Amino acid sequence: MVRAEPKIICAAIAVFIALAGLAGLIHGLLFDSTGFIRYGAAALVAGVACFVLLLNPTAGDDS
Repeated sequence: MVRAEPKIICAAIAVFIALAGLAGLIHGLLFDSTGFIRYGAAALVAGVACFVLLLNPTAGDDS
C-alpha cells in the first residue's frame, strides 16, 4: 500500500490539470482565443490520460 501512494497523489494532480484544461478550454471558447482552446484541450486530454494510466492496475500489483 505504501508504494501506491505516490501514484494516487500524481493521479489527483492529473485530475486538477484536467480541470484547469477544461476551464481554459471554456475560457477560450467564450472569448474566442485560439491559444486557450489549443492548450486547454491539450491539458484536458493529458490530464485524463495520466489519471487513467496512473490508476490502472498493472500485472505486478499485489494489492
